[in-house]
Amino acid sequence: MQNLSTYKLIERIGMLLRAEERKKYAAIGLQPIHIQVLSFLDYCNSYSNTPASVTEYFGLTKGTVSQTLQVLERKGYLQKQLDEEDGRIIHLILTDQGRQLCAEFNPEDFMIVAERSVMANNFTSLYEALAAMLTSLQKAYQVKSFGACNSCVNFDVEDEHFLCSITRLPVFQAETHKICREHVAMPTQHHFNYPGERHV
Repeated sequence: MQNLSTYKLIERIGMLLRAEERKKYAAIGLQPIHIQVLSFLDYCNSYSNTPASVTEYFGLTKGTVSQTLQVLERKGYLQKQLDEEDGRIIHLILTDQGRQLCAEFNPEDFMIVAERSVMANNFTSLYEALAAMLTSLQKAYQVKSFGACNSCVNFDVEDEHFLCSITRLPVFQAETHKICREHVAMPTQHHFNYPGERHV
């Protein structure tokens, strides 16, 4: 089940980062795809800054890309420029405002705190490194951990029975490795366990 757990960790980290991106971008009236397109145009060369390249890179339809570019152009983040040699080709050029936005909303900023946590430890597996990264991100953004019951501070064992100290209800053995929205991580443990995972 190690592969399943590692996959779930990657999935959860991705969802958390996307959620934080949506919060920041919504504040300025943009969607994640808008910033992603600007970022692509900021890094691609002069042969690739075209609507066709954006369509291919993101795997979107021409209609979706057209609407996205219209929004970015209307907001002043990019401008269209005809190719000097072939007037059929349109280049997408970031404005100063667009470049500034890319610098302010660099997606890598989300990972700084997580990378520090990983770099400070010598992990023996990808699972452990990802678990530490997820824990750091959850603490930084103050989101629920959704960890497994058996790694929660509220997981009790009384008279050989499992119990949740919050609800004071029994926890079935089959569910002790399943995730819970009330989860509170134990201070020294990585808590994103999954069925069959031994990291408790």
